[in-house]
Amino acid sequence: MSAILETKNLGKRFGAFAANSEIDFSVQKGELRAVIGPNGAGKTTFFNLLSGIADPTEGEIYFQGEKITHLAGPRRVARGIAKAFQTANVYPDESVFQNCRLAALAHTQGLFKLELFRPSSRDANVDTIAREALELVDLYEMANLRAGDLSHGDKKRLDIAVALATKPQILLLDEPVAGMSLEEVAKTDHLIRGLAKQMTVLIIEHDMNMIMGISDSITVLHQGKILAQGTPAEIRSSKTVQDAYLGGHDEGHV
Repeated sequence: MSAILETKNLGKRFGAFAANSEIDFSVQKGELRAVIGPNGAGKTTFFNLLSGIADPTEGEIYFQGEKITHLAGPRRVARGIAKAFQTANVYPDESVFQNCRLAALAHTQGLFKLELFRPSSRDANVDTIAREALELVDLYEMANLRAGDLSHGDKKRLDIAVALATKPQILLLDEPVAGMSLEEVAKTDHLIRGLAKQMTVLIIEHDMNMIMGISDSITVLHQGKILAQGTPAEIRSSKTVQDAYLGGHDEGHV
């Protein structure tokens, strides 16, 4: 089976510092892949390269067999790659529904246009797409609330809904449960399991109990490079990973 997303010798340098280097990575359609590693391992930089937020210094990125290495972020969203951010990236003064509706408009009308911020009835599917995205994250009952008034956990789930409103084939989640209560973590865990049945999901997360429970496979980054890849059981038992990352720490939250 060919990979839906693949990188070859991917790297990103900031001056003499290599945030990522020599990353050969592939993920299959429908896979739930976790990317873990200690702080400073290059995880968020790697996701920024995949989503087009950052441009690589070296190497290549392929999506469905097509090279997208230097394709702009908005065009990657249009192709089907969406990212939910570590810090919820929403319009706080807009309603919950309008946040999703703007993303749905961008999906249906193409690349960003100023008229996205004006009422539009040109596409009858826009409201439906926004509503379905909010229903997926269990926020539709809050649709009329101001986004800035949501709890931390609900803001992060709204950010996921905004990504879902672009109808992605691959969803990148950067620390989706960071700062959440135990109840919010459980709700988000359930959400991610459901989303993984509908699309490919890549997730960065430090909560090892969650990662070991939901992932099909795990990639471990260390000092900007891939240290290990395998199933949760293989990663948990890897002496190399234990020494570099898990060793000496509580595996429940690293």
